[in-house]
Amino acid sequence: MRQSGAMRITRRQAGYGALAAVVVALLAWWAWPSPRLVETARAARGPVQVTVEDDGETRAIDRYGVAAPVAGRLLRVDLREGDPVRAGQVVATIAPLPLSAADRDMLEAKLASAQALGREADERVRRAEADAAQATRERERAADLVARRFVSEQSLEQAVVTEKTRLADLRAARSRALSAAADAEAARAALAAVRARAPTVGVVSPVTGRVLQVLEKSERVVAPGAVIVNVGDPRALEIVVDLLSSDAVRVRPGMRMLVTGWGGAEAVEAVVRKVEPAAFRKVSALGVEEQRVNVVADFRAVPPGLGDAYRIDARIVLAEKADALRVPVGALFRRDGRWTVFVVDGGRLAARGVEVGLLGARHAEVVAGLSENEEVVLYPGNDLAEGERVRTRR
Repeated sequence: MRQSGAMRITRRQAGYGALAAVVVALLAWWAWPSPRLVETARAARGPVQVTVEDDGETRAIDRYGVAAPVAGRLLRVDLREGDPVRAGQVVATIAPLPLSAADRDMLEAKLASAQALGREADERVRRAEADAAQATRERERAADLVARRFVSEQSLEQAVVTEKTRLADLRAARSRALSAAADAEAARAALAAVRARAPTVGVVSPVTGRVLQVLEKSERVVAPGAVIVNVGDPRALEIVVDLLSSDAVRVRPGMRMLVTGWGGAEAVEAVVRKVEPAAFRKVSALGVEEQRVNVVADFRAVPPGLGDAYRIDARIVLAEKADALRVPVGALFRRDGRWTVFVVDGGRLAARGVEVGLLGARHAEVVAGLSENEEVVLYPGNDLAEGERVRTRR
């Protein structure tokens, strides 16, 4: 009888123990942390670009402001924006006001000044021609040295950029000479009209092109030097981007520029021609004063539909690799002074130090520390820890 009672007690205790074990297991299962949900990406090969981005606008390379050579009554201008004009064509007519002897002397002085500026412009053309010829010779010498493998191809590329810059300066100098000659001719015509008591003075266009803007449309009295119309070639466009001075110091002539936001679906390529040496102050939309520098670039091919002063988005490529092992920039974070990523290995996190090469706006080149197709966590938070169980978002 005592043995039977002891057996019943032992079975009861065993049942309680089993129940307690089940309860403990259920509590452990309920309290056990579930895997964290993370967003991941794989290390893969692809292009990496280091760029400087900002907005800019197109600009007619050769823009001429046709101004009134004398004070007088401007007759109504019949031209409209987009109308074609020829060099020497009258674009506006000014009826002169009664002039005194002092006014005649002033006109004679203006003619002498315009003639002097014309001579100065001619000298600048001759100097630009000499510089362009020298740049061509240097480019030919560089090509010969590259062919003989005495210097690197970078020297030839720099010589080509220098030659293009000198040729652009020559074209600009010739255009300024044409403009100065037209101003001298206008001043001479104004003086001749006063001497001959002619009723009107015709203001002519210095170049062949199109009317970009009519600034004075209605009849009114104008002062000498008042710009009436702007004339230029709307197909000959350049790009002007004002960068922060801290970004502009990294830009060099010859760098590639990708133009977007101009209205077309594809990016258009351009080449940086010049980084202006002087900065200017500009107030941002947030009211912050910034030092800005104009960077001028040339289209490789002007897309149809673009005109003068059109807004664009520019991305200047400072450095790039066409085929590099890369990860999204959002996967990187700093730990102990070096770049680190969280790698998903067997459902758990493993912190991995990596060596980064090119660091672009969207992707970073991984030189060491990762292999292709390894899975890394994007935008890791401060609460993630090494060894933590995770599951990826599909």
